[in-house]
Amino acid sequence: MKSAFVAIIGRPSAGKSTLLNALCREKVSITADVPQTTRNKIRGIVTEEEGQLVFIDTPGFHHSDRKFNNYLKDVVHSSLEEADMVLYVVDATRTPGPEEQEIIQILKKQKDKPVLLVINKTDQKSVYLSEIRGLLSVNVHPDALMETSALEGTGVDALRDRLIELAPEGELMYPEDYYTDQEPEFRIAEIIREKAISQVSDEIPHALYVEIADTEMKENELWVRAFLTVESESQVGIVVGKEGKRIKWIRIASLKEFKKIFNYKVRLDLRVKVNPRWRRKDYLLKGMLK
Repeated sequence: MKSAFVAIIGRPSAGKSTLLNALCREKVSITADVPQTTRNKIRGIVTEEEGQLVFIDTPGFHHSDRKFNNYLKDVVHSSLEEADMVLYVVDATRTPGPEEQEIIQILKKQKDKPVLLVINKTDQKSVYLSEIRGLLSVNVHPDALMETSALEGTGVDALRDRLIELAPEGELMYPEDYYTDQEPEFRIAEIIREKAISQVSDEIPHALYVEIADTEMKENELWVRAFLTVESESQVGIVVGKEGKRIKWIRIASLKEFKKIFNYKVRLDLRVKVNPRWRRKDYLLKGMLK
């Protein structure tokens, strides 16, 4: 029997969360066109006849010294410490950037762990494939170099099989029917944030987080009161939308998603509030980014 924790790392928008969902055959992590959608360690669990893989999706590794991004980097580093293996995802459609150099240096310190290099988004035309293969093969020396299109599912089964093959011997860490260990409150907050991000633009997706104020289970119905929290009063109107149409859409879209996940009904009271400059508040970031 094989079992392993697998840290998924890479630049923002490399398709890590989409790949995680494809590997798990379930929606485990939210996805969006906005970079750095993932803010926490998101665990997805795959159990096959040969063994179990517990994936740890991580925030995109971004070259920046801002406080918020430094906290996200800490999440990546702590995930690597937990992991038995590393799945390094690279975007085939972009030339290697400064983040690649920084990740390469990090991976050089992971000498005792198998590293699989995955070139993702191969369904799209790219002039960078040879450059990516050359740079990373020489500098990373991966145990396997594979190509996938997480969006279309190409190469995902072969990648899953290769990961299990390279995993160490071990017992199951979760029951066979688990595909994630996320608490309901966290999943609800993430889905609300995903729907909100899809409806706003510019800086607002990064300036937004979801706070679950309280929950209560009544006769197989979960009642949830949540806040979409932004950084300024001017952003409130954008999130609410004209005559409340945008927040109404976010609420309804979230409820539709909840139906696919939970075996009970969710009632959602959703509002917007302001927490100025929250991305600079250590106490909040320490509690939020884990």
